[in-house]
Order: sequence, then C-alpha cells, then structure tokens
Amino acid sequence: MDRARIWTAAIFLFVFGDAMAMQARGPLLASLESSFGVSEAALGLVAPAGTVGFVVAVVATGVLAGRLRMRWTLLLGVTGVCIALVLMAGAPLYALFLVALLAQGAAAGVFRGLDRVVLSHLHTARRGRIFTAYALVWAIGAVLGPQLVSAVLAVADWRVVFLVIACCFVPVVVVAGRVDLPAMDAERSISRDALRALLRRPAVVGACTGMFLVGSVEGIVFTWLAYYASGFYGTATANLLLSAYLLAYVPARAGYTVVVERVPHLALLFAATLPAIPALALAFSGITGPLLFLAVFVAGAGLSSGFPTLSAYAVEAAPAYSGPLTALTAGATYAGIAIAPAVVGVLAEWYGIGRSLWLTVAFAAALSVTIAGTWAWTGTANAPTAGPAAE
Repeated sequence: MDRARIWTAAIFLFVFGDAMAMQARGPLLASLESSFGVSEAALGLVAPAGTVGFVVAVVATGVLAGRLRMRWTLLLGVTGVCIALVLMAGAPLYALFLVALLAQGAAAGVFRGLDRVVLSHLHTARRGRIFTAYALVWAIGAVLGPQLVSAVLAVADWRVVFLVIACCFVPVVVVAGRVDLPAMDAERSISRDALRALLRRPAVVGACTGMFLVGSVEGIVFTWLAYYASGFYGTATANLLLSAYLLAYVPARAGYTVVVERVPHLALLFAATLPAIPALALAFSGITGPLLFLAVFVAGAGLSSGFPTLSAYAVEAAPAYSGPLTALTAGATYAGIAIAPAVVGVLAEWYGIGRSLWLTVAFAAALSVTIAGTWAWTGTANAPTAGPAAE
C-alpha cells in the first residue's frame, strides 16, 4: 500500500474515533452525574469543554498549515488525544475530567485542522468525493458512539468507554510516527493581507456562512432532540430518535460521494437541503410516532450534505490555501454548534422547548437562502476558480 493510501486510512480512522468520542458524551451524562455527584448545571459544562479547545486549535493549525511540519503536528495531535482519553477515564474529580476533556478537544483540533489539508493534497483530482467520504466515516462513528456506550455500560464502568475509544487512535499514532507524508509543497503559507483578501471572496463568505448555519442546526439537534422527545417518549426511544437523525447521514453521505463530482456543488447543496425545511417544521410540530422518525431522518439526510460539500467548495475556490480554508469552515461549523444550542436553552426558558426548536427551521431556511445567494453572487454553481489571494 502506498503512502497516500496509508495516510488516507489513518485520517479516516481518526475521524471515526473522534466522532465516537463526541457522540458518547451525551449518553454518559447520567453516569457522570452519578459518579461525580454533580448538578445538571455542572453537566452542561461538558459541551463547551469539548468544543472550545477544539475550535481554537483547529483554526490555529489550519491557518498556519503552510508553516507547520505537518507529520509531526499530526503526531502531536493524535498522541494528545490518546493521553487525554486515558486521563478522562481515570479522573478522580469532575473538574479534572473537564480539564482532560478540554485537552482532548484541543488535541483533536490540532489533528482535524490539518487532516483535510493533507487529504486535499493527496487527492487533488477528487477532493469532493474524498471530503464526502471523510464526512461519511464521521457519520458512521457518530452513529456507533451511543451504541458503544450502551454496550460498555452493560458489562463495565463508564470509564472503560474512553479506554476503548483511545484504542481506535493507536494505529494512527503508529502511522504518524513511522510513515512519511507525501510532499505537501503545494500548500502555501498565508500572510495577513492574503487572509483578508481570502475572507472577501464571495465563495469563502458564502461557504463560512453556510457552515455556521449547518453547525447551528446540528448543534441544536445533537443537544436538544432527545430532550424534546423525552417529553412524550421514554429515554430509550428518545435516544433512538437522535440515532435516527444520525443514521440518515450514512446512506445520504454515501450517495453524495457518488454524485458530488457529477453535480455542481451549490446545485447539489440546494437540492439536498431544501427538503430539510418542511421536515424540521413537521418534526417539531408536536407529532409523534413513525411520522416523527421519518421527518427527523429526512432532515438528517438533507443537512448531512452541508459539511462535506461546503468544505470541498471552499477549497476548490482556492486550493493553494486549503489549510486556512478548512480551518475557517470548520471553525464556522463549530461556532454554530457551540452558540445555537445555548440560544435555544434561553428561548426554552421563555417559550418552552417545543416552540424554541423552531429555530432549526429558521436556520435551515437561512441556509437555503445563503446557498442561492452565493450562487447568484459568484455567477456559478461550481466553485469559482479565481487566482490566488494577494500576498
């Protein structure tokens, strides 16, 4: 197997493990509450602890991609994730658990800030397909994360979950430590002037805005969907509803992997995400039963196109700056994931959770408007191939 395939497999394995770690947090909240004896308010710190360090690290490493020794930075990131997961498993105090979680998120951000940069240069002729496959692997890991928690808790303590997940990253440590990366000479170091010029490009503005909106909907659903469903379902069924949303990502992203190189990026996005608007409206209209599960599944299938397709669209617009662009788009996504659920929490205090979740409909509608506006602004549904940003 050549180095490009080895590194592609290693990156996909990291993303798979990272998705499992992220989606395991929610199902473990009750175990954390019991083990550490903390309040629900303190449990709410799990989400920002796992996100803040990630966002800072992913933006920093992505923007500096052209100046970093990529292989050693990737090794640092994956090694840090393994160590942090072990520390989370052994934390005697909740405060120490949160510190370890913050470190795990930051270390993951170091790796994730560069992994799509590497993939972009390893697969220059098929970025769209590779980025969609990357997102598909994340979706599979996300679906399996809650199931791993259930399996482990049936036979062992919650701490074992993090030890099992840590094992996923060990092969990546071996690859990063022993296998040289193919040449990354095409990745350019970006100056402040070039970064400002990049941020003014319509394609980049549209992609980052779209990513924020996608992250906002995903963050709300990941955080509040099961809580909303617990008002009329038992815990197991409410969690299954979230699994139905995540499960939709798997076949949907598999399909996008096939069509992304045949259909212009913005045309694919618009067609895929438009059905999510009525699906979300139906899901939060108060219905129950199979129709609710179907609506959630349709919404997940449509919105799952956002992250991989917008990532590829932004990079195709300026492939020499894949590091800063992947950092900016990832940062925009996780900003939405961090901010929007908190807004829903505030609104829920005033209007109730059911009415507050209609914010997802507004974000989904804004996403469609953003896609259409970017298409009109750039004059093409494909990524515009403008020259390099000013140095």
